[in-house]
Amino acid sequence: MIQRETSARMRESTINPFAGPVRTCIGCRRRELAVELLRLVAVDSANGSGNRSSAVTVDAARKLPGRGAWLHPDPGCLQAAIRRRAFGRALRITGSPDITAVSEHLLPQEQPEAPGQENR
Repeated sequence: MIQRETSARMRESTINPFAGPVRTCIGCRRRELAVELLRLVAVDSANGSGNRSSAVTVDAARKLPGRGAWLHPDPGCLQAAIRRRAFGRALRITGSPDITAVSEHLLPQEQPEAPGQENR
C-alpha cells in the first residue's frame, strides 16, 4: 500500500478533506466545502433575433446539467465576482452573461409592507 504524505499546506488547512467535496468560490477564491457554497449554472436563452446569450442561474438542487461555478452566499463575493468578470471564465462562456437571477437570489428586494396587508 502506498502511503501519501500530505503537504504542509494541506496540514494547515482548516477544511477536512474527508468531509466532502471542496470547491473554490469565484468571488473571493477561498476554498470551502461544496455544501457551504451556491452552485451557479449558465443556461442558454435564445432571443427572437436568433442570437444566443447566456444567463446564469442558481442551481439550488445541484442537479442542473452543465459546467457549474461556485459562490459564497454573500453579496461581497458576488460583487467581487462581477468586478473580476469571473462568471464567463468559470463557466467557459463568451460574452457577459446575465446574472440578474443570482443578484435577486443573494440581494432580495425588500418590499415595504402596506398596513393591513399582512395576511393576504
